[in-house]
Amino acid sequence: MSDIERLVKQITPKSEDFSKWYVELILKAELADYAPMKGMMVIRPYGYAVWENIQRLLDRRIKDSGHVNAYFPLFIPESYLQKEAEHVAGFSPEVAWVTVGGKEELEERLAVRPTSEAIIGPMYSKWIKSWRDLPVLINQWANIVRWEKVTRLFLRTTEFLWQEGHTCHETAEEAHEETLKILDMYKEFVETELAIPVLAGRKTLREKFAGAQMTYAVEAMMSDGKALQMGTSHNLGQHFSKAFNIRFEDRAQNLQYVWQTSWGMTTRLIGAVIMAHGDDSGLRFPPHVAPTQVVVVPISVGNWRETVLPAARAAAETLRKSGLRVEVDAREEYTPGWKFAEHEMRGVPLRVEIGPRDVKAGQAVLVRRDLRTKEIAALPDLPARVPALLEEIQACLFGEAKRFLDENVRDVRTLEQFKDVLENKRGFVRAPWCGSEACEERIKNETMATIRVIPFEDDGKPVDGGCVCCGVPGRILAHFARAY
Repeated sequence: MSDIERLVKQITPKSEDFSKWYVELILKAELADYAPMKGMMVIRPYGYAVWENIQRLLDRRIKDSGHVNAYFPLFIPESYLQKEAEHVAGFSPEVAWVTVGGKEELEERLAVRPTSEAIIGPMYSKWIKSWRDLPVLINQWANIVRWEKVTRLFLRTTEFLWQEGHTCHETAEEAHEETLKILDMYKEFVETELAIPVLAGRKTLREKFAGAQMTYAVEAMMSDGKALQMGTSHNLGQHFSKAFNIRFEDRAQNLQYVWQTSWGMTTRLIGAVIMAHGDDSGLRFPPHVAPTQVVVVPISVGNWRETVLPAARAAAETLRKSGLRVEVDAREEYTPGWKFAEHEMRGVPLRVEIGPRDVKAGQAVLVRRDLRTKEIAALPDLPARVPALLEEIQACLFGEAKRFLDENVRDVRTLEQFKDVLENKRGFVRAPWCGSEACEERIKNETMATIRVIPFEDDGKPVDGGCVCCGVPGRILAHFARAY
């Protein structure tokens, strides 16, 4: 049995049991581990490096679009959370409460933030007085606690990390524009950096964020055919500004309530990368977010420490000067074959092999993780070839995922067809919907599928045929799916 077979044998094949494969891969690749507290996880250094890369790339976009970072308290007084009825009702089952501080019972319970509108609102009310104070464009990187009944590493845990933007605007039009601008930013980010294609559009009123006027989302398809919500952007209207009395003197010197938005992405993006790109051999990280983009493996033959290792380290240093994240695997206790298998399992996009013959020839062997193809490059050419090859890998992963998405969006016109697709195939089911919550609820109860998104390109278009559930002339072409 080969090294890679011995290593990968410990991971259940993806095609055999997707859920088991997902969990085993996270644990084996040391991305995360279970914490002693039920439903919580520890993000290990390798997994946190992915989050740092995501954070860096997304934070740059947030700041380039005119937003600034701030930080708000973890605890929210119960009276604040109660101020917006729909909001508190939506989060009530998930809220964790603090009732004792030290040895004393608190006069008022404190919620551990399930989201931050209720603590940010009072501060905005204090800070905003005039139209000259607008817009307020603030983002926060923070942790969130939601007492989930069913948890899964990265996808849904009691505590998770995220960014949440909270903005205030002078007019409804400006708030709407902000909501869609952020959604566009999210779509571009996920497709460019994570190499995952998404559908962008609006949620139904039943699926919107509690307290929002309208919720928009980017939805992706994982390689098992289930949908995953990658990010949301909410137009809050004036719901929270009225609840928290966030008013300003307008240009005509009249008092007006601000118009607000909120939006966020979480550590579930790491889970999305695993499920969208991973294979039976392990992870396949897109180079843009990979903790290690290139691993240089010196072939340990003969006096390799004196001959091969210096050349490997020199090549790695040259690549680091090109701005790449590079490691040299000089461990003596493992064979080169074992190292190859381990780095494939951990999803390193590109492996550079250098052996005694390569040193003499002034070359290296480049092995792609995505396609497992090999090519030979001269050592002086590595600073030019390796970055170009990483971009090819990034594009290839996106292309694979895009083809998978396109091939797994299926049109149906009857509920029987709908159920058949979900049971015997996979992916998104595109179907006419009358717009009623009753049909939406019935479909969910009978199929476990929900309306994930109404894509912008389909929204408002004439719909052929009746509602897939009740037969009444369809008003909306919606994308349904079972989801994480």
